[in-house]
Amino acid sequence: MKENKDHFKDKAKAYEQEGRRVDNVKNIANSILNKITYKKDMVVMDFGSGTGLLTEKIAPYVDKIIAVDMSQSMNEVLESKKENFPCKLEIIEKDLSKDTLDMKFHSIISSMTIHHVEDIFELFKSFHDMLEVGGTIALADLETEDGTFHSEDTGVFHFGFDKDIFLETASKAGFKNLNIETVSVAKKPYGDFPIFLLTATKK
Repeated sequence: MKENKDHFKDKAKAYEQEGRRVDNVKNIANSILNKITYKKDMVVMDFGSGTGLLTEKIAPYVDKIIAVDMSQSMNEVLESKKENFPCKLEIIEKDLSKDTLDMKFHSIISSMTIHHVEDIFELFKSFHDMLEVGGTIALADLETEDGTFHSEDTGVFHFGFDKDIFLETASKAGFKNLNIETVSVAKKPYGDFPIFLLTATKK
């Protein structure tokens, strides 16, 4: 079986040194916390958790986070910070675009990962299956861009998303109470790239 390429092998250790990236995740996290009410008995999955920038922001409000990422190098950075987390943390190295988890969650969060997934409808259906009834998703990603956001190959399938199509895809997968809005802007020397947040509920 072919192994997944770790596109972030050479970037993981310096990933959090870019201030603009950290600021964007802070904006995303604040928007999630404004939209979703978390409780201390909740178990949350962070899809595409990376080095844990978003995971860290949500951790104080829940009981446990399952951090799922297919990049071994990113997971190793997160593992190095595990002792300082204010909630229980489990790190799973898995590609959820090809596999599933036999687990149930109260919420699924994600930041800037879904454009790395080819079939987002199948991903949304998988998310729906993994949520408890009443569970929520809070998914942040790029709005449609011209392909210049990524300066190197990191396994990109989508140059951002049209917000209406993204929302419609989540609706077709069974989600209700959908809301989508721009919550941050990734500023790069060659342009500004808006980032949206989709929130929804499994009824």
